[in-house]
Amino acid sequence: MSEKIATRQAYGATLLALGAENEDIVVLDADLSKSTMTTQFAGKYPERFFNMGISEQNLYGVATGLALSGKTVFASTFAIFAAGRAFEIIRNSIGYTKANVKICATHAGITVGEDGGSHQAIEDIALMRTIPGMTVISPADGVSTDRLIRQAAAMKGPVYVRLGRAAVPGIYEADSELEIGKGVCVRDGSDYTVIATGIMINEALMAAEALEKEGISLRVIDMHTIKPIDKEIIIKAAKETKGIVTAEEHSVFGGLGSAVAEVVVQNSPVKMAFVGVADTFGESGKPAELMAKYGLTAADIVAAVKSL
Repeated sequence: MSEKIATRQAYGATLLALGAENEDIVVLDADLSKSTMTTQFAGKYPERFFNMGISEQNLYGVATGLALSGKTVFASTFAIFAAGRAFEIIRNSIGYTKANVKICATHAGITVGEDGGSHQAIEDIALMRTIPGMTVISPADGVSTDRLIRQAAAMKGPVYVRLGRAAVPGIYEADSELEIGKGVCVRDGSDYTVIATGIMINEALMAAEALEKEGISLRVIDMHTIKPIDKEIIIKAAKETKGIVTAEEHSVFGGLGSAVAEVVVQNSPVKMAFVGVADTFGESGKPAELMAKYGLTAADIVAAVKSL
């Protein structure tokens, strides 16, 4: 397994490496480069880094102009400001024109912790996946972040990448292969399936270990790409196991669970349960405490599986 680091840290390191490989890459930030980790790129390539200040709508407007001028643009801020404050600009300037902008939003989900409910983006996947042509990615660890960011840089068109604040356990080996749009079965099982994304992959794996002791075989799928979603791996799980649980550090409305359910209901209906943030805002607290309070732990996944 890879080391325990935050996905935002892996993003910063990969961005720095990409800067040496492609001179057309430019990076923009909204006065949060030390937190989003774009400061590494800024230090090495100051002529290709632009701090737009606390003006997120302008950040993505300028990003669009640079992209339409032929640049590959990485534009970062916190998820709550990218998906929320700048949504209309991302929709009309980036999405509508199919601009080559990679919206790498950090500090997503409730594990932002002490910043509280106002800064805990639990709606961003839902918002971003409604934009036509927008690819939506949620890496689970440092290795997957590196692989998926590199692929995002190589493809043309808008991409939303969801990154976290807190360090997370490694899921993948250093030589692991991942592909945008293709889910990964990180643990095989025959009774039930958990389809998870982001930090919830580790919780799902712990749930699988707990259920194994009770004689329940759990398949765990990393759906790192929410859009375009891997229909094939979902349908296979629906046909081969007795039910599907989705797990995400996001609202239960409009995110991974909804995306999976859309595939299931149209192709191979099966019982489902959803682990995510219920119809509520978060609050200030330690990430682990918030995960427990809002039902995002391995124990909650176990309970969801048993409910099926």
